[in-house]
Order: sequence, then C-alpha cells, then structure tokens
Amino acid sequence: MMKFWRKRISKAESSTASIIVEGARKATGGRSKNRVVMTMAVFLGIYATIAGRLVYLGFQDPEASGGPVSRVTASRPDIVDRNGEVLATDIKTASLFAEPRRIVDADEVIEKLQTVLPDIEVEQTYNKLKSGTGFVWLKRQLSPKQQNDIMQLGLPGIGFRTEKRRFYPGGPTASHILGLTNIDNQGIAGMEKYIDDQGLADLQASGLATAKDLKPVRLSIDLRVQHIVRDEVSRAMEKFHAIAAGAVVLNAKTGEVLAMASVPDFDPNNPYNALDKDHLNRMSAGTYEMGSTIKSFTTAMALDSGKVTLNSTFDARRPITIGRQTIRDFHGKGRILTVPEVFIYSSNIGSAREADVVGIEGHREFLKRIGLLDRMKTELPEVARPSEPKVWKKVHSITIAFGHGMSTTPLQTAVGAAALMNGGLLFEPTFLPRTQAQADAVATRVIKEKTGEDMRYLYRLNATAPGGSGKRAAVPGYRVGGKTGTAEKVVNGRYSSTVRFNAFVAAFPMEDPQYIVLSIIDEPKPEKPGAGATAGFNAAPIVSNIIRRSASFLGVQPDFGHETESKLVSYQ
Repeated sequence: MMKFWRKRISKAESSTASIIVEGARKATGGRSKNRVVMTMAVFLGIYATIAGRLVYLGFQDPEASGGPVSRVTASRPDIVDRNGEVLATDIKTASLFAEPRRIVDADEVIEKLQTVLPDIEVEQTYNKLKSGTGFVWLKRQLSPKQQNDIMQLGLPGIGFRTEKRRFYPGGPTASHILGLTNIDNQGIAGMEKYIDDQGLADLQASGLATAKDLKPVRLSIDLRVQHIVRDEVSRAMEKFHAIAAGAVVLNAKTGEVLAMASVPDFDPNNPYNALDKDHLNRMSAGTYEMGSTIKSFTTAMALDSGKVTLNSTFDARRPITIGRQTIRDFHGKGRILTVPEVFIYSSNIGSAREADVVGIEGHREFLKRIGLLDRMKTELPEVARPSEPKVWKKVHSITIAFGHGMSTTPLQTAVGAAALMNGGLLFEPTFLPRTQAQADAVATRVIKEKTGEDMRYLYRLNATAPGGSGKRAAVPGYRVGGKTGTAEKVVNGRYSSTVRFNAFVAAFPMEDPQYIVLSIIDEPKPEKPGAGATAGFNAAPIVSNIIRRSASFLGVQPDFGHETESKLVSYQ
C-alpha cells in the first residue's frame, strides 16, 4: 500500500515540476517578446521625431533659421534689344550678414563697419547684433571694394553671401521700358515685372530659375534709336525749360514700339528717385488733353462717315457759342474753309462743325473704335486709363473735336495715328517682336482704305503747304507729314493761355508710312524772348531731329527725287 502511494506522489511531483518548467518557459518567452516590442517602439519614436523635425524645418524661413540659405538669389533672363544688344543682365554681388551668437562686442562691430559703410543704420544694426539669433542681414549688394574693406577688418561672426543683382548697361536710356527689380531680384515694374508675371516668378519660387536654362527675352526696342529718342527729348526739355518731355517711335505696319522715352527718368542701377511723381512715364502712364493732334481723328471720322469729302466746306467766319462756351480759332481766317484748310490751319470752329456732322453718338463710337477711350492693352504694367465725360452732350462733342475735354495717353494717340496712316488697321502696341503675319492676325479695321489715303495726303499737306503747322518737322529726303497739338493746361480750374502741353504726331515716308513718331513737351517756354512756344516751335523739331538721326537705322533710305505732291496745288 505504501508503495502505491509513493508512486502516486512521485507522479504528482513529476507533473507539478513539468507544469512549473513549462510556465517558466512561457514567462521567459513573453518577457522577450515584450522587450522586442518595446525596442521597436523606441526606434519608431526616434525616427518619428526626426521626421517631424525635418517637416518643421522645411516650413521655416531660411534666413531666420540660423544661417544663409545654400542657393544664391534666383536668376533672371537677360533682356536684349531686337538686334541682340544687352539691355539688362544679372551680375554677382556680395551681401553682408552676421551671426549674432558669435558677436562678442556689438558696439565695436558697428564702429568698425561704419568706417566702410557710413550710412549704416546704427540702432537697427545694434538690435540685430544683440538679437541672439543665428543669422541676420546687415547690408545687401555691396561693391567689391566694400566687401574687400570689410574683410580687412577681421570681424568674427561677420560673413558674406554671393547673390545676384540686376545690371542695366545703358543706365537710364530705357528705364521706363525695362522697369526695375527689387533687392531679391524680382521684377516690380516695366518689362521686368511683365517677365515675372509670365511665369518667371513661379520658376524662382520653385528653385528652377537657373541661369543656364533661361533664354534671353528679346524686345522690339532698337537700342540705337532708343538712345537717339532719349537724347532728343532731354535736349528739348532743357532747351525750352520744360518740366517734362517724351517721344515714341512706332512701326505703323506691326504696332511694334522701336523706342520710347519720357524725361525726367531714373537710373535703374540706382533708382533712388524712381517713384518721384515727376519721373512718371508720361508716354503710357500719364493722360493728357492732346490738343489739336485729336483733330486728326475728328477729320478722319468725318471723312469715314461718308458725309464729308476733301472738297467739303465748313463755315468758320464766326465763333460758335454753346451754353457758356465760345469756340474761337487761334489764328482765324474769318471765312469758309475747305476740309484741307480746316486741317492745315487747325481750325477749332471747322473741327467742331465736322463733329457736328457725325453727331454725338457717332463721335464717341469712333474714338472708342480707334482705341482712344479704353485702357490700352500692352505688356507694360504702367498704363493709364483715359478719361471722358460721364455723359456726352453736344458741348462735349464740340470741345473734344479739337482736343479739349478728353484725356488719353500719348502712346495711344500714336497707335491711333498709325491706323490712320497704314490704311485703317489698328494694332495693340507691343514691346516684343511681332512679324507682319502676326500683326495681320490681330489687326482690326477701323477706317476705310480711302479715308487712310485722304489722311496721308492731309498729313503731308500740313508739312508742305503755306501756313501748315508741321513745317519744322521736315527732313529732306524723308517726306514727313504730321499734325501739331498745342493744348492749354488747366490752372486753378481754368484753361491758361500761357501754360501748355504740346505734341506733334508724324509719319514717314508719306507715300507709304512705315513709322509713326510722336513727341510731347510739357509746359515749354519760348527759346528766346519773342519766340513762339506752340507745338510747331518745339514739339515738331523734336520729331524732325529723331527722324533725321534714326531713319537709316530704321531701314528708311532718303530719296531726294521722289516727291508725291500732286494734289497740293488745288489747296494752296
């Protein structure tokens, strides 16, 4: 019996031992598994922390994150003229930065920097150096000499970063066309801004604007003609003691702008005065009553209506009184005038009667059709919107007929004149190259071909017939024609007979005009006591000088034996 119980006890002990061993095994395996899970969790947490930090840093401003960014300022494409001459390009420059955490004595650093950079803002710089951050800008775009002199100071915590800045080899020659870039090489005015708006800004933001991938942007401008235009308007402003002057040369067949200048202007390499109101681009961003140049459109409107021909006559014997307005001629003939006489004598009365034939609605429709009442569409951002009466009445139509009561830009006036000279096709002006085929594709017919033929005749007549106001625009061999405009300016709410805005719009060669040249001069004075100050004395000579100096560059050769004056005898 005892043996039996011993066997049972031995089996029980053996079973218990097995259970204990098995339990121990399971416990050991569980602990190992937990350790593996815990280890994996720790590593995952570390990697998640690193990834999160990288994402965080990716959204931070690199300049505020402790050091200069690795890439230089984004590149811009060169801008070249129609012949490939460089108008704007990038150059490398050094910019000065500091690492405030490494600055020991801010006062000493500022004192030494002032020996090289005397215009440095002391208080602002001191606050930057004491900010305790990792990186701050101190001065952007240094000259090589400034960089070298600062390096010689041996200041710890001070360094340089290579950037790019815009350089304009011609200085102010084409400043209003090219525009400006800011300190970060981004376009903010002129064609520079246009280029950014066409996609360059997006490329720069994505880091894809690299110099090797950017093709030059070619403009329609001819740098040789541009230099001549700016030179002539600068001389005229000085010669006639005017407050401003300007001119444009326009291809009458394509709408391309070959040159355009407005003075006073600015140097885009040092544009400290670019935003001064006196440095406005008057050719596209200023609106003016264009005076008798508008009579070109009044006469064209009358002829195009079919109600008037070159043989029509208008009574200019007496002034026209309408309401409080009395319309008189500046140099009245006191008789009935033919249409050519209305034009060459610049008769306000005759022009008013021409508009009256067409009517108020027809008058406004014509000016709108030819582009003088709407904001002009072109690449330049600086374009002003013309002004007109909110409600046209007869008095408005009569005064607008001779250039008072409506304001438009000089460039628009030149564009409208091109349509009168090229046979009736209106093109939006462009500062980019445009082929004849491209021009024809976007052209809009605004007058009949016969009207264009008559207007070419009148332009030439005004420069050759006795009494014509365009004689001082003549250039031997080039057959220039045009129309003067002497507009009285409003002073203290009234038109002043001594303060003028003068203009002259011309075309050449008149048998088949290739180019329009328009000049303006604001508040000119007589060249000498007793001399005249109307457009024929100052605006017309500007055009003459521009054509004389630039015609060969434009591909127009002089022809001294080809004069088309067959119709002149009848109206002299």
